[in-house]
Amino acid sequence: MRRRYTAGRLLEADLAADPFEEFRVWLHDAVASGLPEPNAMVLATVSAEGQPSTRNVLLKGVDADGFVFYTNQASRKAVEIEANPRVSLCFPWIAMERQVLVCGTATPVSRADSEAYWVTRPRESQISAWASRQSSVIGSREELEAAAAAVAGRYPDEVPLPQFWGGYRVAPVSVEFWQGGPARLHDRLCYLRDGDGWTVQRLAP
Repeated sequence: MRRRYTAGRLLEADLAADPFEEFRVWLHDAVASGLPEPNAMVLATVSAEGQPSTRNVLLKGVDADGFVFYTNQASRKAVEIEANPRVSLCFPWIAMERQVLVCGTATPVSRADSEAYWVTRPRESQISAWASRQSSVIGSREELEAAAAAVAGRYPDEVPLPQFWGGYRVAPVSVEFWQGGPARLHDRLCYLRDGDGWTVQRLAP
């Protein structure tokens, strides 16, 4: 299918002073447009052997220090981050002819931050986090459901934060904003970390 990119332009004069402010504007636009899961992002990690892998995770916070997501810290992604903390993120807002690409370093957030987020999760999600040893091999769906039922019985009221579950913050060294353009002359403006500030480069599409 041949696609024509006509949604808009991205000019240097329109950019915010830092990538986090610009990202918040773009995320607001994605939410306002009604995109499903506008905070979904593709997280790419690399194993100790050099094998890359990707998966969708949900952005749960962004501030001047980076982009935050939460996961099982014994999962494949967490094991790979432990071996090589350099990761990338992609926000694929295809319907808006936009994407944001982030390259940086992932580090665990504090236990206090993980606790603060954990208590906002639905009980069912908390139970699932306990029941699923993410990325490990299991025998059947029934085995997983039995594990969830056992957790629900063990914690009839509050479900505590597991020791093996928490968040990561990706501190970027670059954040690229991509806007589709007519005749494939897309706009690509990339913030690059420059000491305590940022410089902006325009990249060829």
